[in-house]
Amino acid sequence: MEEKKEINNPLITESTAEEIENVFEDKERESEKKVEAALFIAGRFLEIQELIMLTDVNPVMIKEILHRLEKKYIKRHGVLRIINRKNSWKMDISEKYHYLINKLATGAAEFTKAEQETLAIIAYKQPIKQSVVVRIRGNKSYDHIKKFRELGLVIAKKIGRTNELSLSEEFYEYFNVHHKTKIEGKD
Repeated sequence: MEEKKEINNPLITESTAEEIENVFEDKERESEKKVEAALFIAGRFLEIQELIMLTDVNPVMIKEILHRLEKKYIKRHGVLRIINRKNSWKMDISEKYHYLINKLATGAAEFTKAEQETLAIIAYKQPIKQSVVVRIRGNKSYDHIKKFRELGLVIAKKIGRTNELSLSEEFYEYFNVHHKTKIEGKD
């Protein structure tokens, strides 16, 4: 008889189960807010490991949250969107508003005028030897190139005693521009 009595008396009541579910849902919502905030503030692609370190959210939940956020921003058809590139994630502005970003990027002092000019030469002449850039722009361009490489905007490939510089994929995403197409008559 006692065995039957235990079956009739559940270990967890319905109200306790609801309370546990509410706590779990609250924690999940809070985790989603943390991930969303991290993506918003970073302004660059973040790998899953970085998101885990920043938010203390477990990897399985982060992946689920990222997919949910991606769908949420697509559904809204708004200004913001979530981009996934090779398991790195970034919050960005939809293409319709890239002109605003470009206005702000060129107007802000994120890069000095000298840095902008050095980067423009690399962008226009790529691939270009670092020694040529230094001849054109002067010794300060070494610092500019170092900064661009640290930001991941420029790729350097060792060629003899110098480096060959070209733009990285991050450059195009950073400035929200499309890849340069080959211009006829230009090598």
